[in-house]
Amino acid sequence: MNQPISIDQKVSAVLAAYHERLDAELPELMQHTLDEPEATWDPFLLAVGPQTGQLLNIFIKSLSKPKILEVGTSYGYSTIWLAEAARATGGHVTTLELHGYKAAHAREMAAKAGLENYIDFKIGDALQTIAELPARFDFVLIDLWKDLYEPCAHVIYPKLNPGAIVVADNMVRPGGDYVQDYTKALLSKPGMTSVLLPVGSGIEISRYRPN
Repeated sequence: MNQPISIDQKVSAVLAAYHERLDAELPELMQHTLDEPEATWDPFLLAVGPQTGQLLNIFIKSLSKPKILEVGTSYGYSTIWLAEAARATGGHVTTLELHGYKAAHAREMAAKAGLENYIDFKIGDALQTIAELPARFDFVLIDLWKDLYEPCAHVIYPKLNPGAIVVADNMVRPGGDYVQDYTKALLSKPGMTSVLLPVGSGIEISRYRPN
């Protein structure tokens, strides 16, 4: 995959390592089904993928000094795309992960990419952590276990700055009731508009424009 020319060699090398892992894990990943417990999926990268990563990067680079929230660090692939854009725009990333071992791996990869100073890693329950965050955000990525999408919509909304962009991943694949529940919850909030794009596994892009 060709990287955007604005991404330096350190970041490109880290992304390439993630892409190698994605390719290596794919055959085993395809043997599992969605009705298996969450723990079955934890060892896998389950990243947003390069197309979605680049699009997130482009969105953020249209902003000035954005405060970025990532809900679901996992092993840190999307965090790299977000943090690279944050560095380019004078912004900063706050990323949330339930499992410490995943956050530790993400932090290590961010250090290899030279981006660790642009990321604040937080470990714990996502909904509780979001509610406790003092900041408001200009860009939010939601990519965590799917039963949490709809409650995330409720706790994230009060944390949005005017004009904020909210991106939810996996809205076409794997699909499920959580897609409709999330979209209905978010669009019930005043000032929210939304569009579904067939990029990667499908992303719902929402914008907050208060009256």
